[in-house]
Amino acid sequence: MNFCSQCGGRLTLRIPPGDTHPRYVCDACQTIHYQNPKIVVGCIPEWEGKILLCRRAIEPRHGLWTIPAGFMENGETTLEAAARETLEEANARVDIGALYALYNLPHYDQIYLIFLARLTDPAFSPGEESLETRLFSPQDIPWNSIAFQAVRHSLQQFVADRGQGTFHFHMADIVPTEGDSHTVTVLHPLPSLC
Repeated sequence: MNFCSQCGGRLTLRIPPGDTHPRYVCDACQTIHYQNPKIVVGCIPEWEGKILLCRRAIEPRHGLWTIPAGFMENGETTLEAAARETLEEANARVDIGALYALYNLPHYDQIYLIFLARLTDPAFSPGEESLETRLFSPQDIPWNSIAFQAVRHSLQQFVADRGQGTFHFHMADIVPTEGDSHTVTVLHPLPSLC
């Protein structure tokens, strides 16, 4: 950042009095410009034992598969964000259920919230950000073509939980390692949701 959104003055990166982190502070009006993590919200939509996935039509990870998810907008709840993203990316309507997973991605300044969901009917089609939408049985999920580690981990946990007949809340940190891989550090195996 170079200029203040309040007055147009020059910004300086410094630690304000009483703070512990460097912030962009306006030299003219002293406005502190906080930068906080972005929240990504999505869901794992189910229909008759199958999971709805979207093949991305945008970067990053163009052409790879993911669950419907995206950045939360101001003025909406997490449940509204998950339903909106599903409608935008898959033209599908869902009933959002319990919060299923939380992933911290500190390197990217993001937090992922993933909910369980059920399609209200089998009507779906690619939205503007999707090349293709499809229902997958757990054994047919294209594991080598999943776009994001948080999505891969949540789908793996979902399939495992379904196999055990009970769904648990999952929480993990995902940090980059060498190359294009990531390390998932599971933080808490928490009690059953159902």
